Amino acid sequence: MAQLLHLVFGGELVSPSSNEFTDVDKIDIVGIFPNYASAFTAWKAAAQRSVDDAHSRYFIAHLHRLQDEAKKDSPTEKLG
Repeated sequence: MAQLLHLVFGGELVSPSSNEFTDVDKIDIVGIFPNYASAFTAWKAAAQRSVDDAHSRYFIAHLHRLQDEAKKDSPTEKLG
């Protein structure tokens, strides 16, 4: 079975309505997880720790979507 890797990360945003980080060097990398369920659990815990800070936000990135080199129009194919 294929691994469906997910990255959980977050930090302080320039504005609560944007996805731009104030300082990329201070992004909190929570971790890489083998499935969405475990990534969601980690995301929820990180988000709850920062619930009082409106400028902090956490995300789940679907790394497995970036790994599919054979798929037509994969993100890495567009770079070439």
